[in-house]
Amino acid sequence: MSPTLKGMAAAAGGIALLTLNDAVSKHLVHSFPVGQVVCIRQAATLIVIVPYVMFVTGWGALRVVSPAGQLVRGLLFVAGAALMVWGLSVLPLATVITLLFVAPFFIAVFSAPMLAERVTADRWIAIGAGFAGVLIVMRPGGTGFAWTLLIPVACALTNALRDLLTRRLARTETSISILFWSTIIVAAAGATTAPFGWRPVDTTAAAWFVAVGVLNAGAHFLMIEAYRLAPAAVVAPVRYIGLVWAILLGYLAWGELPDAWVYAGAAVIVASGIGMVRAESRASAAR
Repeated sequence: MSPTLKGMAAAAGGIALLTLNDAVSKHLVHSFPVGQVVCIRQAATLIVIVPYVMFVTGWGALRVVSPAGQLVRGLLFVAGAALMVWGLSVLPLATVITLLFVAPFFIAVFSAPMLAERVTADRWIAIGAGFAGVLIVMRPGGTGFAWTLLIPVACALTNALRDLLTRRLARTETSISILFWSTIIVAAAGATTAPFGWRPVDTTAAAWFVAVGVLNAGAHFLMIEAYRLAPAAVVAPVRYIGLVWAILLGYLAWGELPDAWVYAGAAVIVASGIGMVRAESRASAAR
């Protein structure tokens, strides 16, 4: 299997775990403040990360070559995690996931200045179509528009910048190092909200937090590996598999079903993303 296909497979697995992680986070944020959920779920990932470092990679794998890069990625992770949990607290799961699909188009826009990856005319057409799909979902100026729909879009922009920086950092840092230090930064940032009304965690909630930590660690490790193995603009559209998971989990857990606008916008976004992948395949074959 080629590195690109391995990267896409890693991304597919990562997105499945990440959607499950988002569903559990949505469940938790109904009972706990956003900052508390962000902090504890990230801290819980250390349950997976620390044994992996101890018994598989060794502590040397956590060596930092680019402190500034690790810090900036961690801060982007903080912003993205907070926006994600906030969005899940006020919007249906499928709507949040659908609007997050704009991230690959942000990635394509910024991949040229940040990674020196060429953005072809076909990609620009796909980017324009993708943003049109987002507008269909959001319906700005219409009666169905709500400012809260901007939260997942802002999260998508933040995540796109984080993922692009991840691909740069992967040239010098190990995947586990990137995951570990970002986790520490996010947990520390979330802990600063403790004076503002954290709630007691009972045994049941603790089990949910452990579950979300394991899912979060697995998802982000797979996504870091995906961006190490394949070009950013190829890996990013694989995220669309998350829509199927989001619709299923949203319906089973909360009885949520997207309206026709969300389905229509998602169809446009997914189609444009597939078009971007095909354009990349043609460009790769021509090189």
